[in-house]
Amino acid sequence: MSHRNARTTFHGRLLIVQRYQAGWKQAHIAEAMGISRKCVRTWIIRYALEGESGLQDRSSRPHSVPSRTAVEVEQQVVAARRQHRRGQDWLGPELGIPARTVGRILRRHDEPYLRDCDPMTGVLIKASKTTAVRYERDRPGELVHVDVKKLGRIPDGGGWRAHGRREEVRGRGIGYDYVHSMVDDHSRLAYSEILADEKGSTCAAFLGRAADYFAAQGILLIERVITDNHLSYRRSAEVAAAIAQLGARHVFIRPHCPWQNGKVERYNRTLQTEWSYRRVFTSNADRAQALAPWLEFYNTQRRHSALGGLPPISRL
Repeated sequence: MSHRNARTTFHGRLLIVQRYQAGWKQAHIAEAMGISRKCVRTWIIRYALEGESGLQDRSSRPHSVPSRTAVEVEQQVVAARRQHRRGQDWLGPELGIPARTVGRILRRHDEPYLRDCDPMTGVLIKASKTTAVRYERDRPGELVHVDVKKLGRIPDGGGWRAHGRREEVRGRGIGYDYVHSMVDDHSRLAYSEILADEKGSTCAAFLGRAADYFAAQGILLIERVITDNHLSYRRSAEVAAAIAQLGARHVFIRPHCPWQNGKVERYNRTLQTEWSYRRVFTSNADRAQALAPWLEFYNTQRRHSALGGLPPISRL
């Protein structure tokens, strides 16, 4: 498409033809319009062959691209994206295709960015607020993120995901599970437990067990623990004592700024999409039993885009 200052727009090309038909020499037309003789000759010949339609802009796209990915492979990439809702760094190694090629295929097929999609359903939604300041600590244990994710318990026989949102299913609520999680800022190593509540004593006991798990993986010292401002963290003497016993300093995020605890918040989203909502569970016990195997997979096998496609254990 011609830009607004182009010398040979459609009207300029038509003027070339009109002057030529009026008896102007091609050299004089080129000089008057400040273009080359070859350009003048091109438009005169194209008009003679195609008429005025030949003076319209044409796409500069090549007629064929021998190196372009096969249609079947592109369809496979798009299908995998919609099924797994993963990015190019995960899809590429899984499909045996360079990640950048996967990215180009997704853009070519107008697949929306994952950040613009609902993490549960994949439906396009308005993007959430993000922070422009990104960071990563230099060593494991320098900073760990801690948070609690509240999940509705599943009644025996399955909940609404198994039976639909019928009134009799909706009214069978049996309370909540509280998934406590700790994520290392540098390695993204994670540890989670399903507990009955989020009281201070529960949070404090979890911190001790999580630190033991981190130590078993090679993170022997935790220097700082960052949490939100929930009363269980802010006012609990037991939590303060547990953090002091670790030899760590407690850091709180600014109020209403959850992205400052972003690594565990993002982990919570992954926890939902890949564990709690990945398949339909028919009981709460089934979902609870699936957590430990998934956590092992997350730490030792699952590719992490921030780690160059390697699992968290690779940094330990």
